[in-house]
Amino acid sequence: MTNQAYKLGFAKIGDDVTIWPEAKILFPDVIIIGDSVIIDDFVFIMGGKKMTIGSFVHIASFVSITGGGELVIDDFVGISSGCRVFTGDDDYLGGSLTGPTVPPQYRSPLRSYVYLKKHAIIGANTVILPGVTIGEGAAVGANSLVKSDLQPWTIYVGSPAKAIRTRPSDHILDLEAQLRAELYDHTNQYISKAKRNTTTAK
Repeated sequence: MTNQAYKLGFAKIGDDVTIWPEAKILFPDVIIIGDSVIIDDFVFIMGGKKMTIGSFVHIASFVSITGGGELVIDDFVGISSGCRVFTGDDDYLGGSLTGPTVPPQYRSPLRSYVYLKKHAIIGANTVILPGVTIGEGAAVGANSLVKSDLQPWTIYVGSPAKAIRTRPSDHILDLEAQLRAELYDHTNQYISKAKRNTTTAK
């Protein structure tokens, strides 16, 4: 699916973005998408207060992002198949009725946020609850439950997710620097594949 086909409706969208035709995106007008992003078929995204998807991000099939809150996905983040990201939820403590079929005056939805920092990796079928920041370079194993903040460059597994070891950062950050030197111009603007191919052809 070409980038141009999806420009209409998004708050902003970059170059080399692939959104496969079976992805379902609601309220795209609050969503900003960077460069070199892939959103697979069967992804469901419901835009909330504000949603920013950085560059070099992959959102794999059968991921759902809902809740009506704020979401920030920084550069180089990968979200594996089947993950569930909740940026908000209903009040389950008995203070109101719950569910989208109930008129607004009877509900007390809790709109929150989820922040995924650069180089975070989210394993398949992980659930991320509202109010969570996943630190830079953190990696979450498959089938984990994330209900509190995760520290940078740390590997987590389990339900709830618990730290098991650190993840080295130097080599990854060095590779990022090399990529940026190759794919960005002197003004720090991304050079699209089309422009790179034109330059190579010359």
